[in-house]
Amino acid sequence: MTAAGDILARLCGRLVLALAVTLLGLSSPPANARPLDVDRDFCHAESGTALPDDSLEKLPFSCNGTPAGYQKGSLWLRAGIDDGTLRRDLALMVHHSRFDRLAVAFSYADGATRWQQVRAGDYGSRWRAGGQILFEAPDRGTPLTAVTMRFDRLSGHQFVRARIIPKDEAGMQSAGMAAAVGAALTLLLVSSIYSLSLAFAVRRQYLAWQAAWSGTMLLWGGFWSQVPLALLPAIAGTVTAQICTFLSCLAIALATVSAVTAVDRDTVPSWLRTTVLTFGLGVGLAGIPLALTRGGSLGVLADILGLVVIADLLVVTVCLGWAWRRGSVEARDFLAAWGLPMAVLAFINIVDVEDGFWGGGSKLAVLVAATWQALWLAAAATRRLAHLRIERDHARSAEARAQQLARRDPLTGLPNRRGFVESVTPLLDRARADNLPAALLLVDIDRFKSINDVHGHDAGDVVLCGIAQRIERWEGPMCTVARLGGEEFGLLTIGMEGIILNRFAESIRRGIAACDHHETVGDRLVTASVGVAEVRPACDFQQLYRLADEALYDAKRGGRNKVVVQRHRDVPARAADREVAVSN
Repeated sequence: MTAAGDILARLCGRLVLALAVTLLGLSSPPANARPLDVDRDFCHAESGTALPDDSLEKLPFSCNGTPAGYQKGSLWLRAGIDDGTLRRDLALMVHHSRFDRLAVAFSYADGATRWQQVRAGDYGSRWRAGGQILFEAPDRGTPLTAVTMRFDRLSGHQFVRARIIPKDEAGMQSAGMAAAVGAALTLLLVSSIYSLSLAFAVRRQYLAWQAAWSGTMLLWGGFWSQVPLALLPAIAGTVTAQICTFLSCLAIALATVSAVTAVDRDTVPSWLRTTVLTFGLGVGLAGIPLALTRGGSLGVLADILGLVVIADLLVVTVCLGWAWRRGSVEARDFLAAWGLPMAVLAFINIVDVEDGFWGGGSKLAVLVAATWQALWLAAAATRRLAHLRIERDHARSAEARAQQLARRDPLTGLPNRRGFVESVTPLLDRARADNLPAALLLVDIDRFKSINDVHGHDAGDVVLCGIAQRIERWEGPMCTVARLGGEEFGLLTIGMEGIILNRFAESIRRGIAACDHHETVGDRLVTASVGVAEVRPACDFQQLYRLADEALYDAKRGGRNKVVVQRHRDVPARAADREVAVSN
């Protein structure tokens, strides 16, 4: 997961660089494109919707003042083509807005006029990615002199954006816009799915809100760019614009909730948290009436909503800054993620970029900034969760090491009594299941106390370690060994009985006696007594240990450096058949 977080972080960094280059290189319109401003470049006229289009030349156009009273009728906007831009291969790119019908008239020098039109719910093949509608002037061999747009039931002239551009550049810009929008939507889709999967995996609420925000921005970007028109052409125009308005408000509300729920409750005062959520909820609810509005008040409501959105962003920033000062890592990540979108919002409010970015304007800038925000938050969440996973793995590893140490004798490295009991349990279970004999061998070093008294405890430890290394050789799938305490060792084996077991026990006794302790205790011979309890069927460890301890006591009492084997049959019946074998 750490590697994934690093990859996402590098991707976000590259996206920032690409975004900066894009903003600098595309914020201004192409040299051959001519942006048309309603208040500066158009003369306007108003009429009823019943007036035929061919009444164009009879209309009293005014080049002064502001259009008014057209929301229930028709607004005519006429722009002349000056001598410096006389061409025969021009196209008109218009941003879609809320209208019932848009008719475009291309007027030529020979007095001819050619009309093209689209209607709400029927853009035909004229829609382009990035919320644009393309009208191409017919090539008649005569220069254009004017372009006229007629909007029926337009919501507001301030939302009209249009450009005159050469046809070849229109095609290239449409392709570039489609590629940019497609890339942004793809990254938003990936971020949404990834955040949702993280939310389910780690049970974090803010990740679910973040996934919902990414999904909403994905839908907004799709409807704004008119991608759904390929499948649902009937929603072209007003319906698409209304959906975009609602989704944009909903996205701001979801982003607000995601930011607030990402920080712990104890890092932010309850009043500040409530204020932020109230602003976010207000923006989300305001999207409903704003989406349904068609009258002249739409512009005023949009300006009011813009102020509320700015206030929402400010209180969210205060909330995150407060949490960051209280040590919230999530707040730091969200502030970094919100930094670029807020900078973009400030930039597009200071600089008019509506005619830049291949005609995508501020909406394309917002879409790219939202993509950055989604990727950054996904990368930050991945890195944060990766660190948590590393800490968890370290804790588990430390716990495992502690448990392992708790099962090991620190001096000899052999399992201690606890580890021995845990390791013999599955062996005894196997012996009972397969009806195999089981045997416990208790090995006790003879007169070990005198070694400590004469040569010191350090010498005694060296002797114990040497004997432990010899005993460890018999460790295997059918035998487990341990230091049970002091100078006592234990071996449990299954599958051996009778003379084979006798020889095995005797080899252990001889092996211990053969250990070389010359450098530690001089010429003194270190021997051991071995008590063996052989049972069939296998019994529990406590009973087996008691029987082996009895055999060890007999070996000690018999003169030490001996092997005593006690064989028991039907142990639960209290040793109905008992055989004792002694070897020296």
